[in-house]
Amino acid sequence: MAKVESLSLQRALHVLEALREHPDGLTLADLLARVDISRSALFVLLGALKRLGYVEQADKRGRYFPGPRLLAWRAGASPLTHLQTAFYQEAGAWDAGETLALVLPAHGEAVLAAQIEAEAQVRSVFPAGFCFSPQSAAARVLSAVPPSPAARRNGYVWVKAADTVELAVPICADGQTPCAALVLSAPAFRWRRANLPRYAARLREMAIRLSYRLGATRYTPWRSAAASFETSRRPLSALAMRDFLNAPWIARLACLRPDGAPHVVPVWQEWDGQSFYVVAWPGSLWAEYVLANPHVSLTIDEPWPPLRRVLARGRAVLLQHTEAPGGVDALLSRLRRRYLGPGSVLPATTWRAFRIVPDTLNAWQGLS
Repeated sequence: MAKVESLSLQRALHVLEALREHPDGLTLADLLARVDISRSALFVLLGALKRLGYVEQADKRGRYFPGPRLLAWRAGASPLTHLQTAFYQEAGAWDAGETLALVLPAHGEAVLAAQIEAEAQVRSVFPAGFCFSPQSAAARVLSAVPPSPAARRNGYVWVKAADTVELAVPICADGQTPCAALVLSAPAFRWRRANLPRYAARLREMAIRLSYRLGATRYTPWRSAAASFETSRRPLSALAMRDFLNAPWIARLACLRPDGAPHVVPVWQEWDGQSFYVVAWPGSLWAEYVLANPHVSLTIDEPWPPLRRVLARGRAVLLQHTEAPGGVDALLSRLRRRYLGPGSVLPATTWRAFRIVPDTLNAWQGLS
């Protein structure tokens, strides 16, 4: 087994070395001539490298190019290089149906660092190493020139061109000054102005979490740290709650130990509109506690404005393999992708899944 894994690693490195030597791209035939591997195995290897961001392809039968992660090797380490890994993890929960990109400043330009292509046949796609024009939304977000009053108020910039629409929000390591940008790019014919607020809200949530990873303690782009926000309490609609719960927020599950003491543990969660599904790592003590006493509560919240939170109380029921949506393996795969990102791998072991049907469910934002 170790020999097989070593050989696979050698082949992957040979592919990456070949692409680094040929930034103008290589065909499948070119790679087959350089790497000792079968055609089918090379397809599988290239697919894995594409999902991880090391390889890009202009179209399904086109040439293969160095991906943003491979290009980062050439550029050398950067304080923001690890943003690529965080971006791919966050992108595991991206389901807006349009291309999502991470853009970084480099030598006075806005440069593509990573992207997740839309799955639609007609989609907006950026070539590897793409530099955005000064008029683009991405460049305007990263510009040293203060944005328009509307951008400062809304927290985003959007630009509609003849063929595409670009919506960009800032990532701020200090919470105020943009150091990177998240960009949604869509074909103009598919764009609907009515979708702008929801797309902007989704991008903003992701930008907040990425800013938090960089060390930000709050998110007030283009504003002073003392900027105030509306914090009055109001309920979340069913749609707003669904969007919130579909993001990679960790839930805290509370249950009781056999001695009656409370036990709280972080868990991955999935909400289907009626029930929560959570999974337990083999040997998790909380799973044994819940089997003995199924009464639990579940809390999911965010630590910054608008301070959304969901609180559920109910009974946790252990599921058989086929009782989870799509099966326990499919549930775990969806959760893995959401919380760890595409291409992530979990140890091959047996997890247990529980369904929690809320007896009470409260969802709101703001303070009392």
